[in-house]
Order: sequence, then structure tokens, then C-alpha cells
Amino acid sequence: MPLVEVKVIQGVFNSEEKSEMIRRITETMVDIEGENLRQVTTVIVEEVLSGDWGIGGNALTTADVHALQGRATASVVAG
Repeated sequence: MPLVEVKVIQGVFNSEEKSEMIRRITETMVDIEGENLRQVTTVIVEEVLSGDWGIGGNALTTADVHALQGRATASVVAG
């Protein structure tokens, strides 16, 4: 009964993208382990708060990842 845990920075992926991750990871595991284990293959997508993820001693934020992806980050307008 495989368990695959995926950690991502909060706000980088929307619900549809996370669902697609779950589907594709499950398909990959089924390709490796066989169809009979599909029903017991678990994938968990866990979000880590923006700024709580560090690489090379530097905190990584949602905006940083969006910049790497070539995506624009939605700005929040104070009102």
C-alpha cells in the first residue's frame, strides 16, 4: 500500500493542478506496481506556508516560484 507525499509551497498550484498531480502520480505508481494496487495507492499533497521553505539557506515564497514558472503573481490591493 504505497503512500506518496508531495510538498508544495502554498498558493503555487490551484485545486485543479493538485488534482492532476494526484491523478498522474497514481497512474505512475499503477504503471510500476500493477492495476490491483490502484485502490490502495495514496497520494497526499501538503502545502507549506510561503516563506517556510528554504533552499540553499534562503526562504522561498509563492512569488519566487511563480517567477521561476514565468507566471505573474496576483497582487493584493490594500483597501
